[in-house]
Amino acid sequence: MTVATYNIRLYNAGDIKNGNGWDVRCPVIVDLIRFHDFDIWGGQEVVHNQLTDLLKAMPEYRHTGVARDDGKTRGEYSPIFYKQDRFDLLKSGNFWLSEQTDTPNKGWDAACIRICSWGQFKDKETGKVFWMLNLHMDHVGVVARAESAKLVLAKVREMCGNEPAILMGDFNVDQRNESYKLIAESGLLRDAYDIAAVRYAYNGTFNGFNPQRNSDSRIDHIFVTKDFKVERYGILTDTYFPKGGPLRLPSDHYPVKVVVCF
Repeated sequence: MTVATYNIRLYNAGDIKNGNGWDVRCPVIVDLIRFHDFDIWGGQEVVHNQLTDLLKAMPEYRHTGVARDDGKTRGEYSPIFYKQDRFDLLKSGNFWLSEQTDTPNKGWDAACIRICSWGQFKDKETGKVFWMLNLHMDHVGVVARAESAKLVLAKVREMCGNEPAILMGDFNVDQRNESYKLIAESGLLRDAYDIAAVRYAYNGTFNGFNPQRNSDSRIDHIFVTKDFKVERYGILTDTYFPKGGPLRLPSDHYPVKVVVCF
């Protein structure tokens, strides 16, 4: 199955004057997702109007997840989108990246409220049951990121047991950071980048809407338990030309796509 994580860049009025408004980017993101044929994927920085726009444009998908600021519709979501003809959602929920995980609040030294949304899915093609967790870690709090990594590992052990699990999202740290290593070297989850049979990754995952930005820093990650074989891993550096405009990027992050099998 094809799995992806994509920070789509929140709806931001300031982007409009720079030519990167959501109205321009949304159709490109929709076409990108459909062309690369994501079966199930996690989004970050998705606010409510973007969520409804994506679901309206892609009725083949359903979603699970709530907004982080009120547990309903206010603030950013970290939703999981899944093809409804491919997967059954068996269980779902959310927890906050904080000392108090069951209600909206900031954790540790975080600058923002942060959430992780999760689902237990059944793949209709194989009958396999697996878990997916999608998050967006804090961009400021060093302690918050480390403690969030520990929390998520504990949640995977507690919720998922011995069943296959995938953890994805915008971790706001790259592969050299200690918070990343807490997960990648946990013995529970492995970075799909490291174990992919075929790898297509000529850039990092943050671009700042600059097609010329070059880096090897990966801050968006997909981790898998040992139950999965990763056949392909790619950082998709797709670009587009709007009418009468220069070369553009659909978001300030590149999506990460993997093809996995049980």
